[in-house]
Amino acid sequence: MQLTKDDILNALSEVYDPEIPINIVDMGLIYKVDIDSDNNVEIDMTMTTRGCPMHSMMTYQAQKRLEQIKGIGKVKVNLVWNPPWTPEMISPKIKEKILKEDE
Repeated sequence: MQLTKDDILNALSEVYDPEIPINIVDMGLIYKVDIDSDNNVEIDMTMTTRGCPMHSMMTYQAQKRLEQIKGIGKVKVNLVWNPPWTPEMISPKIKEKILKEDE
C-alpha cells in the first residue's frame, strides 16, 4: 500500500510541542513531506524559535511516530530554519479556536 501525505500528517498530528498544547502539524511546523515509491519518507520540520530547547525531543518524537506507521520504509526528519516560523503558519482551525477562547 502506497502511503500518502495525509497518512504522514495524520500520524504527525499526534506529536505535540511540549510547551504549547497544539500538535506540530496544526502549529505549521511541518514544511515538506516527500514519499517515494518504497514508502521511504523524508520530512522537513522547523521549530517556533531557533533557541527552542525541545527541538531534539520533538524531531525524535516525529521520527518515532512515523516509524510506527504500517508499511513505512526509511524515515528521515530534517530540522530546517528557512523560512522562519511565524504565528501566521498556525492552521486556521486552531487560530479560530484560540480567538474563541480569548472572547
